[in-house]
Amino acid sequence: MKTTSTATSATSIASSTTSTTSSAASTGARTDEAATLIGGARERIDALDDRIIGLVQERMAVSAAVQDARITSGGRRVHLSREMEILGRYREALGKPGTALAMTLLELSRGRV
Repeated sequence: MKTTSTATSATSIASSTTSTTSSAASTGARTDEAATLIGGARERIDALDDRIIGLVQERMAVSAAVQDARITSGGRRVHLSREMEILGRYREALGKPGTALAMTLLELSRGRV
């Protein structure tokens, strides 16, 4: 009986160690506490990314409505001075990477010709 109990304990410890090692390895953490914190933060980041993607899609739809109204009234699809305002706002808020982000958003929002 003692042998079975010892084997069961060894299996349980090995399983626990593998789980901890796997969790730490997947997060790059060196402790269980850090792995837990990182796992929770990653879940929050994923949720934020989902919201950001939804907002970008909403922005694209609103931009398409603006472009349609502009074209229907005889204007051009793109309003360059407005795009410069947007670039400036993102640059002021986020620095140089903000400009690149704004350019990407503008490109996504220009619609398909």
